[in-house]
Amino acid sequence: MRLIKLLCFFVLFQVSAQQGGMWIPSLLEGMNEEEMQSLGSKLTAKDIYDVNNSSLKDAIGHFNGGCTSEVISDKGLVLTNHHCGFSQIQSHSSLENDYIKNGFWAMSLDEELPNEGLFIEFIVSIHDVTDTVLNGVNDAMTEKEKQSLITRNSNAAMASWSKEAWQDVKTKSFYEGNQYFLFVTERFEDIRLVGAPPSSIGKFGSDTDNWVFPRHTGDFSMFRIYADKNNRPAKYSKNNVPYKPKHYLPVSLDGVEEGDFTMVFGFPGRTNEYLPAVAIEHITKEFNPTNIEIREAALKVIDAKMKASDEVRIKYASKQARIANAWKKWIGENLGIQKSDAVAKRREFEATFKKALKENGLEAKYSHILPEFDKLYKDFADINIKRRNFIEVFLVTSELMQMTFRAYQVEQALLANPESLERAKTSLKGTFEGILKNFDAEVDKGMYLNVMPLYGKPVDASIYEKTAFTNLDSALKLLDGDAETVIKNLNNDAAYAYAKPIIEEFFNGIDPEFQQKNEVISALQTEYMTALMKALPNERYFPDANSTLRVTYGQVRGYSPRDAVYYEPVSHLKGVMEKYVPGDYEFDVPQKLIDLYEAKDYGQYADKNGNMPVCFLGTNHTTGGNSGSPAIDAEGNLVGLNFDRVWEGTMSDMNYDPDICRNIMVDLRYVLFIVDKYAGAKHLIDEMKLVHPKK
Repeated sequence: MRLIKLLCFFVLFQVSAQQGGMWIPSLLEGMNEEEMQSLGSKLTAKDIYDVNNSSLKDAIGHFNGGCTSEVISDKGLVLTNHHCGFSQIQSHSSLENDYIKNGFWAMSLDEELPNEGLFIEFIVSIHDVTDTVLNGVNDAMTEKEKQSLITRNSNAAMASWSKEAWQDVKTKSFYEGNQYFLFVTERFEDIRLVGAPPSSIGKFGSDTDNWVFPRHTGDFSMFRIYADKNNRPAKYSKNNVPYKPKHYLPVSLDGVEEGDFTMVFGFPGRTNEYLPAVAIEHITKEFNPTNIEIREAALKVIDAKMKASDEVRIKYASKQARIANAWKKWIGENLGIQKSDAVAKRREFEATFKKALKENGLEAKYSHILPEFDKLYKDFADINIKRRNFIEVFLVTSELMQMTFRAYQVEQALLANPESLERAKTSLKGTFEGILKNFDAEVDKGMYLNVMPLYGKPVDASIYEKTAFTNLDSALKLLDGDAETVIKNLNNDAAYAYAKPIIEEFFNGIDPEFQQKNEVISALQTEYMTALMKALPNERYFPDANSTLRVTYGQVRGYSPRDAVYYEPVSHLKGVMEKYVPGDYEFDVPQKLIDLYEAKDYGQYADKNGNMPVCFLGTNHTTGGNSGSPAIDAEGNLVGLNFDRVWEGTMSDMNYDPDICRNIMVDLRYVLFIVDKYAGAKHLIDEMKLVHPKK
């Protein structure tokens, strides 16, 4: 494997206002810094990332490994999305204290609610360790040999890295394995819920408005980081105190207008920007449609049950949101790929690539790549679909099937090592407790009956009456006894006996075949990335998202989703009232919000025309994981909270198009208005540093 250094060291081109890309914050000096400033930024690269002094990156936290959050006060007050904190809001909710429906606001530190297992992780520093990780790797090695050596080298680098006792390190691959970075991190584990609006604000529009604009959703929640007396990470303790951050974001009261610079700073999850055309075609025409169908079948059941019962609504609110989110995202992704003619454009790019190979004398070494992709994806398509469909049925929709899946893993562990009994019991006990806490057998049975036929397997409704898995007490009794007895108990259960052959088919046939074929494709993708950067060095390349800290910059812009339609970049509270449907689970509006609107009682948070902004659009390149990311203005102040993308723009995970792709952000003035005027939590406003950068 030939080592490829970071592209900015050898790529020369004229800086323009081109947008798109998720950039490593430690490498912004030069090209990216100039480009941001051409879009209106007044920030330097060191303002954003500095190891020796406080900088913006010190305010940006990875929220529970899946979202982003930001510190907004010197007392560790943290802002993220409502949907990012939803499982914590739900866990504290009951019929007596329905924080999902009514919201929650701690009026003092003593009222803030702890959350077991929740963490926020900060990046202390970022280091290029490519030479170390790829030391000894060469083209003569098999893919397994390469990966084995890379893993050993990476582990050695982490083990020898100098850090404080309370810090951790991790390495990550970039540019399809052509570059590696090491991250020094600090993880805080005492995180307490401070405030959340009711779902009629925090989730306004629900599934209907999800992934579309205009949005009118106050998608935010507030937490606080606690630390020990030395301001270091610590497990939950009543003796812990609010964290004093290295940096926190001032909040702008001036808001945004079209053309303003915006920087979204966060932890994007996963993108695949350098896929060949054949892969994009497979995903949108074959892979996505089957998974959309499975989730749609599950949602028909869960939506109806949630509307009919408040108890079910509380239990399933978080699960429903997870299922619905990707379902609608995949639909929009397909629409965007079609609308932008992405497959044809990618084939045009591939023709340019082939021409460049010839011109640069690289044809003999790399001309096999694109024909090989065509061959591999043709052979890969069926098993890729089958494997993902299994995951959708057994790990996403039916929770009874998920429990049987975890039980099968425990059985295999016990067969391999009976001495692991107590560890296996603890693992499965945790699975049962986690799922059955918010489980309704009738809801799950309905989903199972709807989705299993789509996987091509016969259904047996009676297993729900015969199994011990649907009740915590009876499920835990299956774990009584020695390893042999536990295995016997599991195999005598009706649901487990039904599911076990299907799970065995997955582990013994489907998954091994997928892994073997996917490994070959992944290796070819790495080679393709190498070839692209050699043959077309003047192209723009940024590393795909991989849940590491990234900067993406753009501007506030409206867009046209279709002919004769144009969306202005800012929505307002007036639009909430236009959508208002009394009693509707998606579009109901709290009476107090109606009263504030009718009185135009917006305090200091209205725009210059006296209106209450709610959400706005930007050209920032975002993806899952950017939920909760701060939208930062030209001077480093917080102006918005990223939470969504426009429907057609969800294709940006594979194909960023500046004409179509827009991210959606909550205007921070709406957040402040809800906290202050709606919730009456003025003490939280007083914690923040409010500024007027435009004045």
